Amino acid sequence: VTSSSDPDLLLALLKYAGVVVLGLALMIVFYSIVVALVTKKNPFWFLKEISPAQLLAFSTSSSAATLPVTMERVEEHLGVDEEVTSFVLPIGATINMDGTSLYQAIAAVFIAQAFGMELSLSAQLGIIVTATLASIGSAAVPGAGMVMLVIVLAQAGIPEAGLALIFAVDRPLDMCRTVINVSGDASVSMMVAKSVDKLHEPKVKNWDDNYKK
Repeated sequence: VTSSSDPDLLLALLKYAGVVVLGLALMIVFYSIVVALVTKKNPFWFLKEISPAQLLAFSTSSSAATLPVTMERVEEHLGVDEEVTSFVLPIGATINMDGTSLYQAIAAVFIAQAFGMELSLSAQLGIIVTATLASIGSAAVPGAGMVMLVIVLAQAGIPEAGLALIFAVDRPLDMCRTVINVSGDASVSMMVAKSVDKLHEPKVKNWDDNYKK
């Protein structure tokens, strides 16, 4: 790919981005199905109620910046008790970077193929494990996944210079994978709340509920 013409490189990048987006979409479907099975809630209702947090995650590319909105949507619109959200969501915003780990694994394989490297099964498994661990240590800020990708590439013996190949499409993919990270946090919160009997009927609060009337 590095010695091919520009149209070929663009096509390769589009295929790479398409694979990442497809993987992220499958994760959304998986989360919705698991939430439906565990909590007996309509998956479309779940996606509708969490959509404002997803939209903010998409626009900011930061789970940390989205955390207040995520907590509000999960507590008031999904019916999760505050005891659960105040514990699960901050931890999830810090270590639950499942969308990032998927992106890093796919990116590492793409860069290896671009350099003409053959990855054995053990090398691919090593990439998966390292991507998972690296995503846990990623900061909940825009572009953190790209920085941690250096660790994944180094572990597999892939040249770090290959990051330049995917840098152009990283920003939109960062926006997409942050949506998955936030959706995963909300899904886990609902399942934890269900397991400890802390999942109630949603009760939307008004802005002046804490003021004396």
